[in-house]
Amino acid sequence: MTIGVVAGGGAVTTMLVGLVTNAVSDQSRWPSWFGWMQRHPWLSFVMLGAVLVGLTGLLAALSDVGAPENGPGPLVRPDDSSGPPGAVLVLRSLPRDAATFVDRTAELERLTLLVGASQESGEALPVHVIDGMPGVGKTTFAVHAGHLLSERFPDGQLFVNLNGHTTGRSPVQATEALASLLAATGVPTQQIPVGDDVGAVTEARAAMWRSRLADKRALLILDNAASYRQLEPLLPGGGGCLVLVTSRKRLAANEEVVLAVDALPPGHAVDLFMRLSGRPADSLDRTVLEELVGLSGNLPLGVSLLAARLRHHPSWSAEDLRERLVQARDRLGELRAGEREVAATFGLSYADLPVEWQRFFRCLGFYPGADIDAFAGAALASVSVAEASRCLDALYDDHLIDEHPGSRYRLHDLLRDYARGLADEGGHMEHVETVQRVCGYYLAVLAVANRYIVRSGAVAPPVPDDVLQVESPPMESRTAALGWLENERPNVLTCIRRANSLALYDVVIRLAAAMAPFLRQAGPWDQAVGLHRTAVEAARHTGDRRALAGALAELGVVRRFMAAYPEAVDALNQAVELYDAVGNRRGKADALNQVGIVWYLTADNDAAADAQTEALALYRRLGDRLGQANALADLGMVRRQTSKFAAAVEAQSEALSIYQGLDDRYGEANSLRDLGIVHCLMGEYDLAAQRQREAFDIYRALDDRTHQAYALNELGVLRRVTGDLAAAREVHTQALQYYTDLGERFGRANSVRHLGVLDRMSGNAADASRLLEEALETYRDLGSRGGEAASLGELGVVRGILGEDEGAVQAFRRSLEILRQLGDRCGEAEVLNHWGTLLRTSGDLAAARGRYEQALSLARAIHCPLEEARALEGVGRCDWTVDGSTQAGETLREAISVYRQLGAGSAADEVERLLVSRAG
Repeated sequence: MTIGVVAGGGAVTTMLVGLVTNAVSDQSRWPSWFGWMQRHPWLSFVMLGAVLVGLTGLLAALSDVGAPENGPGPLVRPDDSSGPPGAVLVLRSLPRDAATFVDRTAELERLTLLVGASQESGEALPVHVIDGMPGVGKTTFAVHAGHLLSERFPDGQLFVNLNGHTTGRSPVQATEALASLLAATGVPTQQIPVGDDVGAVTEARAAMWRSRLADKRALLILDNAASYRQLEPLLPGGGGCLVLVTSRKRLAANEEVVLAVDALPPGHAVDLFMRLSGRPADSLDRTVLEELVGLSGNLPLGVSLLAARLRHHPSWSAEDLRERLVQARDRLGELRAGEREVAATFGLSYADLPVEWQRFFRCLGFYPGADIDAFAGAALASVSVAEASRCLDALYDDHLIDEHPGSRYRLHDLLRDYARGLADEGGHMEHVETVQRVCGYYLAVLAVANRYIVRSGAVAPPVPDDVLQVESPPMESRTAALGWLENERPNVLTCIRRANSLALYDVVIRLAAAMAPFLRQAGPWDQAVGLHRTAVEAARHTGDRRALAGALAELGVVRRFMAAYPEAVDALNQAVELYDAVGNRRGKADALNQVGIVWYLTADNDAAADAQTEALALYRRLGDRLGQANALADLGMVRRQTSKFAAAVEAQSEALSIYQGLDDRYGEANSLRDLGIVHCLMGEYDLAAQRQREAFDIYRALDDRTHQAYALNELGVLRRVTGDLAAAREVHTQALQYYTDLGERFGRANSVRHLGVLDRMSGNAADASRLLEEALETYRDLGSRGGEAASLGELGVVRGILGEDEGAVQAFRRSLEILRQLGDRCGEAEVLNHWGTLLRTSGDLAAARGRYEQALSLARAIHCPLEEARALEGVGRCDWTVDGSTQAGETLREAISVYRQLGAGSAADEVERLLVSRAG
């Protein structure tokens, strides 16, 4: 095997990995490469989703924080100790089982027998639909059954409220429910499919969800479904999972089993009443109780409320309660019988509350979110947190609200309707003021959370002056802030929608800006796009150009994450113009920095350099140190991409110094790693290795496995070009395992490609071909032009070894075409050297020498010594074969000298053996 083949794959590999994997500087921008990876329509992902997810082991730990931008992997939480990557479903998200669950023996026995029979026979478990009228206890039955059956489904039990019949809230869309399920079961949110085609995204997420549950035994409760169409994408594909659906409608599907839950039999209703009333059985007249519970329709909800009334009034008798209920029903004579029963029961409970608790209950009717804690409740009702806690506890004790995990509470849909009816009596203004108070609370607490989310030196969205001081939940770490944000995300987004419907546009703009740092990192990005589009329209309503610029800038960033580059450029350019018009230099600099990144990703290097240079000048005038570091780091990447290595080192080194001064560990690690890539390209292998080890150590301290893997791959490249193939294989294999565990497809493709190069260099051409074809397919699926070029260049070498000269030439030509579009002259030199070796071994020495001379000219122009040495070796071998001239020997000795300077001893040794053999 010739030296040109043995030593191949170093410089361009390093270069191309760097094109996609190097970190730009702002943590809030780290996820962009995943969006770049998802360039192709999601419909193609649907076809490959199940296989790819299964192969890559997409069972990652829960993660919420952005990873550096060049690493398009899962978001990781540096200070989190959530489960290990690759964990099976272990989530237990069922609500608490009701201690007072009424005996529904017949329904439970039927369900248990059906499930047991299916499991014993090996048949697929059908969907079980639990239907019945409102208040009949469908959810309570499903949750109780879930707890009873939990041991049969050890891989997890999950609960999702689909809001099918919740007043004031739209039913949850299947695509949103799938995103929540995937994230809750361990899929990093940046790996959840996104896009503008809702149908395709829903299919892609459903495919991932089905693959996620393949061969699992899990239980899924889909509560409050509006239609079969809403829940169908949520159904697991395998037959080992049990799905319980509750709905007020009779959902039609062939494979379902319908379990009707009717009002309680009178005897059971009386038993429930007696149990909850706290009265001795012998003190109650069962005949009176039968009439009393009958007046409530024998509905568990109504029975519970009536029993609570009797428990809180020791002086009342059951007959007193019955008379009060009859009077309340008589006042509602215009309602239908069923409505009259429910409304009378609610009215009796409400009338019995103290005035301050009545007000609090009415305020809950205006609350836009799904659940609430004491802190949000305090803001909602404009009371202290201690008072809100007392109100919530009291309402729970009176069965007017339900308790959920995490000291949170929810209203039953019927009680929400009732509370909204009471609240509406206060008029539109009271509604608006209540929503403003809770939105102000979220603005204030988001400002606290953003202190931990936004990177050191960055400007966090300010707290508006008109936001009242509020009591906020304890939040003393990044982990606590992220946990609060994840829990409150749906409530905040729902509040924004409600504010928008009430024309509270200024509130919409502020909340969207406050949520932006979290959504940049945590996604899913289609949700963020919807939020920022709403903010854009709100800003247009107000005529606030500064706010409009901010919303457009955030929209552009998220569109970049989704690889929607034309839309990103359009939004960011509008932001630049608006910021310029209103004289906001910092905003303009940020938008220029962002649009420069888009130009870099699309290989418009001149535009990218211009944007970053202008942004850098603005940041310097403003004294914005973090902005300067970001622009310098991004400019350094552009210089590296165009093989201007000295300029890249200068820019990246200055960025590194600033990051270190700011104690920005991620920025520091990212710049160190990019410097390592550039030093490798310049042949400074010892310094490159030092930088990569320093970066790796920081990533390890931050518990960022994704970027540990990227640094490992770079170290592997260094081991390979210096001839230590065994060590290279070890670190590439370790990186591959990390990527596989994390489900990070781009990084995994890099590791597969590197291992393919090692197989080729070790003489295993067939294995090399298989691995390189696998990597090429993934790069093309992800839209990675640099990865495609790298794989094609290596495949050209392997095809030449296998005697497939025509295929080799085609691969080289396509690789060169892409590299020239990217402006990657170092990569171009490497492929030309490979092509020269193919021609030389085929006997076409003149053509081979021409390719080597082209490579030599390029390598010297950009100071890429490894490719210079390879080109010198190629020219020398061609001349030596023709006439064995002295000049050929001098050229070969020049190649040896460069190899020795680089530390590529094995390549130098082989050329020396050639000279010795000829001399003998």
